Amino acid sequence: MKMTFRYYGEGDPISLSYISQIQPVTGVVSAVYGVPVGEVWPYEKIAAIKEAAESHGLEFEVVESIPVHEDIKMGLPTRDTYIEAYKENLRRVAKAGVKCVCYNFMPVFDWLRTNLKYPHSSGAYSLAYDHEELLKLDPLNLHLPGWDESYEAGQLQALVSAYQKLTEEDLFQNLVYFLSNVLPVAEEVGVRMAIHPDDPPWGVFGIPRIIKGEEDFDRLFTALPSMANGITFCTGSLGANPKTDLVKLAAKYAKRIPFAHLRQLTHTGEGKFYENGHLSGAGNVDIIGVVRALTENGFDGYVRPDHGRSVFGEAPGGGYGLYDRAMGACYLQGLFEGMERR
Repeated sequence: MKMTFRYYGEGDPISLSYISQIQPVTGVVSAVYGVPVGEVWPYEKIAAIKEAAESHGLEFEVVESIPVHEDIKMGLPTRDTYIEAYKENLRRVAKAGVKCVCYNFMPVFDWLRTNLKYPHSSGAYSLAYDHEELLKLDPLNLHLPGWDESYEAGQLQALVSAYQKLTEEDLFQNLVYFLSNVLPVAEEVGVRMAIHPDDPPWGVFGIPRIIKGEEDFDRLFTALPSMANGITFCTGSLGANPKTDLVKLAAKYAKRIPFAHLRQLTHTGEGKFYENGHLSGAGNVDIIGVVRALTENGFDGYVRPDHGRSVFGEAPGGGYGLYDRAMGACYLQGLFEGMERR
């Protein structure tokens, strides 16, 4: 297992210098930003991330993410052009030493929350979700950091309307088509693809969702058994459904998980939760059980602390503040060391 930390490039207020001071962290998870989705990444920009990381004693072996163009997800005639660009990006990141690529196949909305500054009694803040509140929102006028700024005026409305005409079966077959073309290249260059589950793991605004839990994973691996076809095991996304047995899934898919996002959340009602610190006792996710299941069943991938709280007066940063994730990295490292030494 290798402990990693998300890094958003030169504009990230959490610098590589800060990240290198988090003792368990040996590498960064990053991507090339500023290149339109569907275009080939200039190799010099990929190499620059690697060089910057290595100058601080850190590895760059995980990309999160190479976005999948919406034309691929919708199965449009133009998808083959974008798939060719995706394949070239895999070759280029592999040349720079990347071994895992996290991606998602979520239409339009990579993630959804209804409160970006949920107050805790301690004075901390975190992200929160309330499905009833979401249903009151207009999907064409949502503004969440990380995705909405990538859409031009009128584009969002067209995408939402187009996806509302697709079924889950349509979307799944488009995923299979994409991976059938991409996985041979991933195998050739030694990169493992790790699909991120839907966040939240249910349909929103009449738009289909297809990577929600065990049944979807089984179907995906039956259709495409290549070991380059893997999961980003996100305990927050999967755990948003309280019926999902995360410990069972961690054990079942341990060797299919090249990358794990470990984070905590607390359920407050049906379709309602807020995110919390990483401690197993801080919420409803059995972090200890998940780490035990991964360790005992052959997991040897990358881990990163995921969304945390904003603490110590840090301005809320969409779950990506420094302090709580740094504490989370130390906690998770301790759990893994304890399980491995058993």
